[in-house]
Amino acid sequence: MPPRRNRKRLHAYDAVLYKGRNRVERFLSRIKHFRRIVTRYDKLASTFMGFVTLAAIMLWLK
Repeated sequence: MPPRRNRKRLHAYDAVLYKGRNRVERFLSRIKHFRRIVTRYDKLASTFMGFVTLAAIMLWLK
């Protein structure tokens, strides 16, 4: 995370890595609105990934 501007000593951080992490966290937050994915009804990993992909496509098309 980037340090606050009022800190006396600013620590270094990787802005590109932070930006990517932020995008992943926002995606996971949006995908949690799909109940089937959050509760993980599917037993097979391939079926679960299929529904994650479907949810991602639905969010992308919005």
